[in-house]
Amino acid sequence: MSALYTAAATANGREGRAVSSDGQLDLTLAFPAALGGNGKGTNPEQLFAAGYAACFASALGLVGRQEKVDTGEISVTAEVGLNKDGEGFALSVVLRVELPEELQNETGRKLVEAAHQVCPYSKATRGNIPVELVVE
Repeated sequence: MSALYTAAATANGREGRAVSSDGQLDLTLAFPAALGGNGKGTNPEQLFAAGYAACFASALGLVGRQEKVDTGEISVTAEVGLNKDGEGFALSVVLRVELPEELQNETGRKLVEAAHQVCPYSKATRGNIPVELVVE
């Protein structure tokens, strides 16, 4: 497989910094207050949520164009849960897709399901972590 684009970022743990190779991303990392941290920075779950939401919204737009359906204003919220899993941890995701009123029907649901088949994040998570799709 030949990459069309490669992103690179370096981090030094959950408390530190994350920096992309081009300098466009430069963030302080911190444990969230809910996990006993000071919450004065972002965390890997937030970064994953932002990436997944953006990618899924883009995939939904692509599927809409392919099906010749105007998706209009859409919004995707990814809720990434960090869960206890035996001795370690595991992720779970809920994707909340806000569609225009005229697509809050079977057509909209089919577009969301189709986007879930083509989104690279959905492909990467399939069979690895639970992903729930919610059309709102």
